[in-house]
Amino acid sequence: MQEYLLSFQQILDAEYLLSHGGFYIVCLIVFAETGLFFGFFLPGDYLLFLAGLFCALNKIDVDIVTLYFGILGAGILGNFTGYWFGHRTGPMLFKRKDSFLFKRKYVIMAEEFFQKYGGTALIIGRFVPIIRTFAPIFAGVVQLNFKKFVIYNVLGALLWVSLLTLTGYYLGIEFPSIINYVEYIIVGLIAIAFLPIAIALLKKWLKNRKTKDEINKQ
Repeated sequence: MQEYLLSFQQILDAEYLLSHGGFYIVCLIVFAETGLFFGFFLPGDYLLFLAGLFCALNKIDVDIVTLYFGILGAGILGNFTGYWFGHRTGPMLFKRKDSFLFKRKYVIMAEEFFQKYGGTALIIGRFVPIIRTFAPIFAGVVQLNFKKFVIYNVLGALLWVSLLTLTGYYLGIEFPSIINYVEYIIVGLIAIAFLPIAIALLKKWLKNRKTKDEINKQ
């Protein structure tokens, strides 16, 4: 049992994955997190940042051009896969029972996010955990115009990969000692990434509470 727990922890440990899997494991994880419904728990934002940082410090055996376009391609292909999956499964996805690898509430969360932002949810959602996984799937469910999907998909991937991977690479080149503070960076990136979800949940809770109070007054 301890071996399984250790293996699961290593899957979530971006630093371990980069050190032992390198370039290919990064691309695989980015593909899974951006297109497969069970990839929502995988490290995303800070994995890209650390990939750029590790590349600058020669801790992974790949140059920045290969790394950048590899991650970019994986992110774009992941969203295409998610769109196809959503297009094929459609309403059945909302009827699927919860399991360890699937949570229906995340699909509903993506639906609300998509309804609020429309197609741009595919761009904004790149920077939001869980939404990053389910937004392209829901785009397929509602059958978003494919040409528009392609534009939003590519633009979102470009912004996401460029901002995080190239920032990590630049900081690694300019400030090599930053590697000594990588734990703090990861915590900070996780906090920033989940902040929109926390705010959305808080707003929803306040709205529900206000509705209940109004009903009780009646």
